[in-house]
Amino acid sequence: MLYQMHNASVAFSGENVLCDVDFEIRNTEKIAVVGRNGCGKTTLLRLIDGEIEPEREEGNEPVVATSGNPQIGYLRQIAFSDTSISLEDEIKKAYAPMLKRKDELEAAAKALETEYSEAAVEKYTAMEESFAADGGYYFEKECDVLIKKFGFSEEERKKPLSDFSGGQQTKIAFIKLLLSKPDILLLDEPTNHLDITTVEWLEYYLKNYPKAVVVVSHDRMFLDNIVDVVYEIEYGSATRYVGNYTAFIKIKQQNYEKLQKDYQAQQKEIARLQRMVDRFKGKPTKTAMAHSKEKAIERMEKIEAPVRFDVKTFHADFTPQQDTGNDVLDVTDLSIGWDKVISTLNFSVKRGEKLGILGGNGLGKSTLLKTLVDEIPPLGGQFRYGVHVQIGYFDQQMAMYSSEKTVLADFWDEFPQLTETQARSSLGAFLFSGDDVFKQIDMLSGGEKVRLALCKILKRRPNVLILDEPTNHMDIVGKETLEEMLSDYAGTIIFVTHDRYFVKQVATRLLVFEDGTVNEYQFGYEQYQEKLSLKAQAESYKNAPEALGGKISLNGDAENEKKDAPEAKPAARKGGGNTVGRERTRLERKIKKVEDELAEKEEILNGHKQELLNPAYQSSYSKLTEIQAAIDEAEAEVLSSMAEWEALSTQLEELEKSIEEA
Repeated sequence: MLYQMHNASVAFSGENVLCDVDFEIRNTEKIAVVGRNGCGKTTLLRLIDGEIEPEREEGNEPVVATSGNPQIGYLRQIAFSDTSISLEDEIKKAYAPMLKRKDELEAAAKALETEYSEAAVEKYTAMEESFAADGGYYFEKECDVLIKKFGFSEEERKKPLSDFSGGQQTKIAFIKLLLSKPDILLLDEPTNHLDITTVEWLEYYLKNYPKAVVVVSHDRMFLDNIVDVVYEIEYGSATRYVGNYTAFIKIKQQNYEKLQKDYQAQQKEIARLQRMVDRFKGKPTKTAMAHSKEKAIERMEKIEAPVRFDVKTFHADFTPQQDTGNDVLDVTDLSIGWDKVISTLNFSVKRGEKLGILGGNGLGKSTLLKTLVDEIPPLGGQFRYGVHVQIGYFDQQMAMYSSEKTVLADFWDEFPQLTETQARSSLGAFLFSGDDVFKQIDMLSGGEKVRLALCKILKRRPNVLILDEPTNHMDIVGKETLEEMLSDYAGTIIFVTHDRYFVKQVATRLLVFEDGTVNEYQFGYEQYQEKLSLKAQAESYKNAPEALGGKISLNGDAENEKKDAPEAKPAARKGGGNTVGRERTRLERKIKKVEDELAEKEEILNGHKQELLNPAYQSSYSKLTEIQAAIDEAEAEVLSSMAEWEALSTQLEELEKSIEEA
């Protein structure tokens, strides 16, 4: 048992958030903490980190126990102490202890040159083995991989932290945390600000992380691909489930159904016994039997009625006010960007289609939407809407505005024709009921602001929805509700999201910004996933060692020749010319053989180097050590073959020169 918490309770302003929570982390478990917004997930992470202390109640003392003294690393919104230093220098702080050990190891090796002794050798050997086991020979390479995978260029490594956005600074803090290799990694919404490619890489990294991970996330596919334990916080208590997120949902439903069935069966039995008591308790000859049935009811261990899942969510049963024509949008050679073109697109959208837009950060997804709603002008080309198009546009900046107005007043300002009853009914559908409508906008959470923005948009009953990251700040129940709502929507949708599960459930077509181009996938997310799988398979084959023919240039590139090309025969010469010819033929054949061997060895070397970048191995130092040893061996063989090739080539050149002189 690495970490254990028992009877932990937390209250804020007199209101209980967590009540008698039991939580444990075993060895290298990957644990998800799930639940509704505001249920206490982040509070639980803060408890584990020691940032806050559990409440102390008489007779119910909280207990926290650990095995040894595990290092705990917690990803949170971080304000750097000095934003004038570069990204590279800030990240180096994460492995400062390893750099110190590297210097100590080098100093110990140098000392052996002058003060050699068996004790000194043993000390150095122990230091070196410990250094290697902790990844001392790979931490700098791992740092390079992480910086690249999180989307930072070589030029950005030298930029000061002040040049980066809040989301980018969070990614920098994430890199530092991963490099520090804590025994327990606490991650609160780690996929925020990451594009899909980086999220998929992070999944592999965390799945193979050799220590424990506790993650709070609303990304269902991310959780399914990583975790093997789920803790759900509901109504203040935490319940442990073994399996990933999908398994948790299934087990929870099965448990509820069984408990409901057991409860109903017991209630039916109690009712049967009570009828017998009521019927016979007034009859002298049946009093004993009636009394025994009463005792049977009293002795029963009562089953509590199961509490239904907390599935309270918003709803909106709406249809567009007017239908569009069949042709909703036509985009022709549309160049988008702010001060320079970042993408040029051609596509069209038909009525009823749900177009999902995917791609890496900074490639133009949100810029495209802003262009389509005339927030920024196109830099070239054109787009044209069809007849009767009425747009409802949502983006995060619109939802995150500041105002001292109440929810009701803010909503009423946009729909003054509504009565108070009508306005409150519309807001109630999005969970603003009772006194909630008198909250100030500035007091709302991110999720509440998103719900209010959606409420306003859908109240207008548009026939085309253009949505930029609509699921940000939503919990899983909210996402599922929005998925169902949009899937049933009779109008047309164009949306950007990083949530793979959401796009899989909603999109009928995809537009993907990738590899410097914009590609369409007419059959949705499954077709896109199939393409990614085929690409990964092709890369795997490409990196596999293959027997290649052809010449090798001095820069190591293969120059393939036709296999059936006739081999030139040496011309016979007078005065021992046949002997010279045979020697030239022998050298040419030897050179050809060495070239073939060199091609194979370079392919093997390249394969090992690609394997070194595999995210599945980035946190496994034993595997990285094994791969690096293979690289060193392959490089030695390549150098040996190159030396042999150069020696044979020199002999052939001297022979050719002697033939010409003769």
